[in-house]
Parts: sequence; structure tokens; C-alpha cells
Amino acid sequence: MNFDLLVFGTGSATPVINRHPSAFLLSIENESFLIDCGEGTQYRLIEQKVKSSRIRHIFISHLHGDHYFGLIGLLSSWSLNQRKENLTIFAPRGLDEILTAQFKHSETRLNYKINFVETDTENAYHILETNFVTVETIPLHHRIPCCGFLFRSKTSKRKIVAEKLPENFSIPYLKMLKEGLDIHDELSGITYKNEDYTVAGGVSKSFAYCSDTVYNELKISQLQNVNAIYHEATFIDSELKRAEQTNHSTARQAAMIAQKSKAQQLIIGHYSSRYKTLNNHLSEAQEVFENTLLAEEGKSYKI
Repeated sequence: MNFDLLVFGTGSATPVINRHPSAFLLSIENESFLIDCGEGTQYRLIEQKVKSSRIRHIFISHLHGDHYFGLIGLLSSWSLNQRKENLTIFAPRGLDEILTAQFKHSETRLNYKINFVETDTENAYHILETNFVTVETIPLHHRIPCCGFLFRSKTSKRKIVAEKLPENFSIPYLKMLKEGLDIHDELSGITYKNEDYTVAGGVSKSFAYCSDTVYNELKISQLQNVNAIYHEATFIDSELKRAEQTNHSTARQAAMIAQKSKAQQLIIGHYSSRYKTLNNHLSEAQEVFENTLLAEEGKSYKI
């Protein structure tokens, strides 16, 4: 199963050349999910040749500008380009008021419908289920209401080994094989054993997006054994007090979350503008959790 994370932005609130604000595209099979939408996200989408029609859901973690200031431009441009697909936006309370005011005073009339879903940032609960994925919130602790998102792909049905089946095999029988059933054809007297004509489908994969948050172990039980975690690492440990004052995490703290969650992989980002290089972020995190990667803009990560 295709399960990829494309990074658009790795910076934090203060602008830095070549380091854009938070925005990520998670692709699962033929579905694409935009996670946060910092300033300039529409340009990142164009650069990476992303088909906007595949984005039917946008997830905004919180209402600090570096996580949603790119949204109004993106939504407006989609309308100018005659988008027709409806869109659902998941975000904390207030974003719908902000968008409504912007559209009102710019006299913007969208060609498509937006369904706004207000997130409860205090509790973990399911907010979406599609053909391929389920999504639940991850309560985070920041200066304003904030939550992350946990994506889990569904286990796919068994796959048919077509070359082993006779020609013109019944479609209802194919569906039964995909469900894991054996088939007995009374007309021919032949029994088709499922294990002889199918192979196991894809296993479920999981990805946790942990946006701005102070170090907190409450989410560890929810993140147990996930395939990959993206976790903010705004500072390194030498700025621990600053991290605590601003309700952010250090690279070491992000690694501790991954280690205690028994995750397979950690991707860190949301770097403070004070850091010109990120070697210390990586080495600090890898001391605790070896399989740590730096989020790099324009790079895709297989989950």
C-alpha cells in the first residue's frame, strides 16, 4: 500500500530563507491529506506537481499563523482554477469565523463546498473514516488549543493470484476469495481453497503527526507501535527553558516520545530560526532514538 509523507515546510514562526512554515501532504493509495497549511503552501503544491483534486481533507492543528496562514490563498486559488470537488477542513474553533470574514470582505465566492469540522483538542477521538484510512485526534499541550492527528490505513482484502484461476471465473466467486472464503462450485464439483488462489493483503500502517507541544507523556499510550511519528523539535536541549516557556519540545524530548511509544521511525521538524544548521538536532535525537530523520523540504518519506 502506498503510504508516503511529503514535506512542504520545516520552519517555525519566524521566517527563514529556504525554510517554509509547516505543511505536509500524506498520500495513502489514491487519497491525499493536507496537514497544516503555512504561508505559501499553494506554491509548494505547484512545485511538487500535486493534483489538488485528490485533496479532499485538510487538517489544521492549531491557529498560530505558521500553521494556517497559507489556507486562504490556497482556497481562493482553487476556486479561481474552477475546483469542483467538495472539501472538509478539520480545525479548532475559530477558523470558520476567520475564513468567513476573509471571504466576505474580499467578496470571494467559492465554486465548491467547504464542510468545516471543529476539533475537540482535549480528547482523542475518531474524526474521519474513508475507504483506505481512519483518522483520530491526538491531544497536545500548547499555548492555544492544539491537536495532532493519527492516521491508520485499513488492512486490505486478500489479493487474487489471477494466473492460477480458470478463464471467466465468476465475479461473485472473486469477491468471496477476497473475503478469505473457500469456494465449492457445485456444478463442477471443484473446491477452490482460498490459500491456493490468494495472497495476504497489505498490512495496516500508522502515522502520527504531533504539531506544536510541550513535552508530555500522556499521548504515549495512544502512539504505541506506530510506524512513524512526526514530532516538532523546535529547540535543542541547551534551550530547554525556552522550550518550556513557549510550550515547545526539544529534539531529545521528541526522541523520548518515539522511544517510549516503541515507534519504528521518528521525523523531526519545526526548527527555530536561531539554528542555521541542524546537526545538533539530529545527533541529540539519535542519542535517544536511533532511527530519527530530519524533515527536509521537498523530500518524501515512505511510511
